Amino acid sequence: MDRILVTGGAGFIGSNFVHHVVATTDAHVTVLDKLTYAATQESLEGLPDDRVTLVIGDIAEPEVVEPLVADVDAVVHYAAESHNDNSLSDPGPFIRTNVVGTFTLLEAARKHDKRFHHVSTDEVYGDLELDDPKRFTEDTPYNPSSPYSASKAGSDHLVRAWVRSFGVRATISNCSNNYGPWQHIEKFIPRQITEVIDGRRPRVYGDGLNVRDWIHTEDHSSAVLAILERGRIGETYLIGADGEKNNLEVVQAILRHFGRGDDDIEFVRDRAGHDRRYAIESGKLRQELDWRPQYQDFDAGLEATIEWYVANEAWWRPHKDAVEAAYAAKGQ
Repeated sequence: MDRILVTGGAGFIGSNFVHHVVATTDAHVTVLDKLTYAATQESLEGLPDDRVTLVIGDIAEPEVVEPLVADVDAVVHYAAESHNDNSLSDPGPFIRTNVVGTFTLLEAARKHDKRFHHVSTDEVYGDLELDDPKRFTEDTPYNPSSPYSASKAGSDHLVRAWVRSFGVRATISNCSNNYGPWQHIEKFIPRQITEVIDGRRPRVYGDGLNVRDWIHTEDHSSAVLAILERGRIGETYLIGADGEKNNLEVVQAILRHFGRGDDDIEFVRDRAGHDRRYAIESGKLRQELDWRPQYQDFDAGLEATIEWYVANEAWWRPHKDAVEAAYAAKGQ
């Protein structure tokens, strides 16, 4: 594929995918991004101008989307509203971007017969009990528990329907929680890293025992590219790196990196609809496409991520200041 359109390519996971494509292929990448608070042009800095083009626009607007889709070989759809807390306070943007935006892209892919890959989340499956030996598989029934996960579930169903009804050449991937460079400080790991850098006590929801299945974003990128290049049309692939950790374990690992005690934590009231455990079974991806994660050791990936945030305060500091100002305005 010589030309790829990446929606949301200036956000955290999307920008890492753009870097990966430029580093491992000869493809030209067009990035379509609305540049909301969670996306920055700085995340694309250092990439060659003749390989990457940034277009600022909304995926829910057909007049923006259609000419871009017409001009590429494939679409990789990362763009999404993704913050659970925000979806609880204002679900509307999640429906527009995650549902209407996906519909708009699918219609353009259908019209111009383009390869389409849809990037989704394991949160569409709901959650698992802490002592449940099972993991999510491609056959797990959908059971979303927040406006965010419900909107992503809706977008997944649209993709499947457009494959079956209209023959769109699409695949889907559902991935576990990502971490790595260029992630907005509203997310769990960068929020805790930057809190500790600032000398504060990290705050943890509830009892801290909620489990997430962590994967470094570089491994997510390599999996998506493998699916785009070799995945079977109409199939769903789950992406995971066997990185189950509860929130306490992650925060304590961050504290230890900075020489602080494991108990230097502030526990706060749990959020509404807080899923208990996610866990991904990625055997299908590994067997069919011969994919393996580079960061098979979570601690090594976390160390690299901490070092990136320590070295790149100029990138994250304005975002943190903006978030803290917003909280102060709300009296929080």
